[in-house]
Amino acid sequence: MSEREADANRLASAALGAGDATGWFEQLYAEARQGRAVVPWERDAPQRLLVRWADARSPVGAGRPALVVGCGHGMDAEFVASLGFDTTAFDISESAVRTARERFPESSVHYRAADLLDPPAAWTGAFALVVESLTVQSLPRQLRAHASSNVGRFIAPGGTLVVVASALASSDSPDPGPPWPLTRGEVEAFAADGGEPVAIEAVPREAPKTGHVWVAEFHRPSGSRLR
Repeated sequence: MSEREADANRLASAALGAGDATGWFEQLYAEARQGRAVVPWERDAPQRLLVRWADARSPVGAGRPALVVGCGHGMDAEFVASLGFDTTAFDISESAVRTARERFPESSVHYRAADLLDPPAAWTGAFALVVESLTVQSLPRQLRAHASSNVGRFIAPGGTLVVVASALASSDSPDPGPPWPLTRGEVEAFAADGGEPVAIEAVPREAPKTGHVWVAEFHRPSGSRLR
């Protein structure tokens, strides 16, 4: 465990020990606002593999709706908005959302607090682009299928889902965490309710880190109906 991960692991261990799978996110972001903790996944740039995907695909925003899952302090959401999408970004942590709004006071992004495990019904099938970067992997495995299915259900007919997630190597134990890296089967599970995989790639981590990261793209065919 690195020094950057210490605060997240401390709070996650306490919350999970008390049977609370998600409360530690708010605790972590609240402490970070007070300068008492570090959020290990927050950076001053958007997720590089999301940027790589956008460079390769050249998605056309043109005011179409997009959703960023687990937005944290907003770097990925601001990047998606810069592509021309009418972007909504949510996080379960009120403190994370507050920090994102303060960090980007002139932003066009609609930041809000929401729970991936119980999202607004109006979001079902509503977004031309959905981005899920390193969020589902932070949930215990018993919640994984439900969370992944909810992400997949956000995709509008004709829309696209991009997933970035740590990859579980065959030599890894599936138990330590968070995060709990995803198997290929768990990545494929994002194609629930009619989504179709376009590409699933295991990309090497940047040095000095070892291992791989999944970059996956899914598409919901035009005219398809959510079950």
